[in-house]
Amino acid sequence: MKPDNTKSELHPRNRHRARYDFDQLVQASSALAPYVKLNKYGDASIDFSNAQAVKALNQALLKQFYEVLVWDIPKQYLCPPIPGRADYLHYIADLLSRLNAGVVPQGQSVCVLDIGVGANMIYPLLGTREYGWQFVGADIDAKALDNAQRIVDGNALSSHIELRLQTAPTSIFNGIIRQGDKFALTMCNPPFHGSLEEAQAGTERKWRGLGKELAKHRSSHKSSVLNFGGQNAELYCDGGEEAFVTAMINESQHYAKQCVWFTTLISKAANLPSVYRALKKVNALEVSTIEMSQGQKKSRIVAWTFLNASQQHALLF
Repeated sequence: MKPDNTKSELHPRNRHRARYDFDQLVQASSALAPYVKLNKYGDASIDFSNAQAVKALNQALLKQFYEVLVWDIPKQYLCPPIPGRADYLHYIADLLSRLNAGVVPQGQSVCVLDIGVGANMIYPLLGTREYGWQFVGADIDAKALDNAQRIVDGNALSSHIELRLQTAPTSIFNGIIRQGDKFALTMCNPPFHGSLEEAQAGTERKWRGLGKELAKHRSSHKSSVLNFGGQNAELYCDGGEEAFVTAMINESQHYAKQCVWFTTLISKAANLPSVYRALKKVNALEVSTIEMSQGQKKSRIVAWTFLNASQQHALLF
């Protein structure tokens, strides 16, 4: 039976709920054309295990839907799935709409902090195009930020996006949030794994899921981890997702009056109890968990604030 490739589980405002129209995508970006083939159902598609094909798809999606004309990433950096990234953005936008009679506030008065912006800089690109928001993108990787700055300059977005280097690798907000900064939201896609070995095992599972033989595609221990993209800091940290998010929560209390909502993706449901315990320990006033799904992939956003509704409104508006 031919599968139904509509993505009705995505957020209602997500531009990618319909199946990819590869004819239109190729029109938007001819670089995608060599990678488009008919699949076993007779539909146009790409080989999603081919990093170059996935990058070309992203370039086409960004051009067609978001008018991002210049976008590239260095080899072996994380190449994000745009529909899922857009979902995160739209769901946290809904948090702000609660303060504005159900309408998402737009324009540069809304400033968002992206922790781990990466070389791809996908969240600021989507957020500026969808809502006209202003972004600060932070990362510990200077090379990634250099590439992100090229994307900013290439799309004339310097008035919307500022990049900041985190010089203390063990810090998250410290050294990034400055005196006088006011953020409507922070967002983060934290490192998922706790070690290089764990990251490699995850990559091997992805290859098996795509029906590939990993040995045919790797030339070294390291490259097997990176076939799906991602530098070390993007893929893993000591203690994995749980430790990273716990540290983020602990630091967030020191910036309680400078941000309306702190948010992060949580990939592992098993990490939720410890995340909730950490939030209780820092006396978060309100915690919200937002479930997301894309196909078989399930994840969720955890959001927290230290401010009541009137304080949130005063900071946002």
